[in-house]
Amino acid sequence: MKIDCPSIVLEKLSSFFSKPLDQIMVERKAEDPRKGVLSLFQEAANRVPAYRQFLQDNGVVPEQVITYDDFAKLPLTNKPNYMQKYSLPDRCRDGSLMTCDRLAVSSGSTGIPTFWPRAMVDELEVALRFEQVFRQSFHAHERNTLAVVCFPLGNWVGGMFTTSCCWHLAQKGYLLTVATPGNKPEEIIRVVRELSPHFHQTVLLGYPPFVKDVVNTGITQGMDWSEFSVKFVFAGEVFSEEWRDLLLKQVGSISPCQDTSSLYGTADGGVLGNETPLSITIRRFLSRNPAVARKLFGESRLPTLVQYDPFGRFFEVIDGETLAVTADNGIPLLRYHIADRGGIIGYDEMLAFVKGHGLGSFDAYGVEPDDFNLPFVWVFGRADFTISFYGANIYPENVMVGLEQEMITRWVTGKFVMEVRESEDGLQILHIVVELLPNITGNAEKQSAIAHSIRSQIIRLNSEFANYVPETRQIPQIELLPFAEPKNFPVGVKHRYTRKS
Repeated sequence: MKIDCPSIVLEKLSSFFSKPLDQIMVERKAEDPRKGVLSLFQEAANRVPAYRQFLQDNGVVPEQVITYDDFAKLPLTNKPNYMQKYSLPDRCRDGSLMTCDRLAVSSGSTGIPTFWPRAMVDELEVALRFEQVFRQSFHAHERNTLAVVCFPLGNWVGGMFTTSCCWHLAQKGYLLTVATPGNKPEEIIRVVRELSPHFHQTVLLGYPPFVKDVVNTGITQGMDWSEFSVKFVFAGEVFSEEWRDLLLKQVGSISPCQDTSSLYGTADGGVLGNETPLSITIRRFLSRNPAVARKLFGESRLPTLVQYDPFGRFFEVIDGETLAVTADNGIPLLRYHIADRGGIIGYDEMLAFVKGHGLGSFDAYGVEPDDFNLPFVWVFGRADFTISFYGANIYPENVMVGLEQEMITRWVTGKFVMEVRESEDGLQILHIVVELLPNITGNAEKQSAIAHSIRSQIIRLNSEFANYVPETRQIPQIELLPFAEPKNFPVGVKHRYTRKS
């Protein structure tokens, strides 16, 4: 028996359930998150065998790490040098899996499963991010809310983690009922048809392209989504503001900053940050001002932009371009290099930047800056999702916008696969396979319209493409395939937008 387990669980649950979100955040604002980072380091150095050995292997004496500056000089951990080097139990406290009570699995880009143990109390920190979304954006403390989990269930991290966090909110007193159809479109639609009329609003939580497929399928079945006051929580993929507008138009929403939220999360760290009405407002402003976005982010594509709580998930920027995170979890993460490209910026600095570049007021977006003053983190899609064409990096985000123009959206789902092919005369061709909506057939006219729309948007957003690619090669070659074509667009699995030739 784990003798001290019940008392620890009761203490942490009591704190989570008894304190309103506002109180928790106000208390945290008064604290220095760097002290929490040092405390976690000291505990891990004492109780986690793998981390203690890692420090020893790198010549670090834990007792000499006293200040945050000392901590910031510690070697980075990552999957190869830490997660794959030391045994799973040794990466847990006291070298035992018994300090955790559940396991999740991620396959990552290699397809090799990685197990991530955690305890139920580890979910409470992530539940705060869900609470922030359901309270600030959806007002689920005042409105009867049906939450429909559309992520895959089972050992895969997204579905069960999301479900647990939503259950915690319901137990905290939110007017929330949770349905778990998983990534089964027909079951999701059945749940919405039968249950949503009993609630003030319905929240679909899932992977963006999959959720859009569900909405499209419902429309083809004569479903009027506007009857259900639909909101969305996304995770797992960057999307454009045009895509957000299109999806909300399909469900009858006119409040993009309040009716959606995207989570930035990883299997190893849980939810690291979340979109807020304020961050969405800023992102929408930047999407309309590509030159300003490039000045802030340093690239021609628009990243996911979220706010984060440094008390729960502490970010550092490594070498000016990649992110490392420190976070308590079943496997404590200490300066863990998560291989995501991105950056961080403080709350006051961000507001000063956007106001200095033309965002005069938030009133037009229907939002006000909140009192939490949380910093911002942005993250791009992984570099291996880009392709190089005549020396120009082409990002999926650039192509997405071309497919999200009003005329084009009548034909396509928004999913595609791009690659560079070689013509018979040895010239490079930008080849893009595009998925059609159900009951839509392709023809030469559609191919031409889609090709010119994509070219127009890439030129607008990507200065490399506009300057590096010869004008005669800028029109992509479009191949149109039917909805859910199994080779390129299998249903219910994470979509890959690029194919390496």
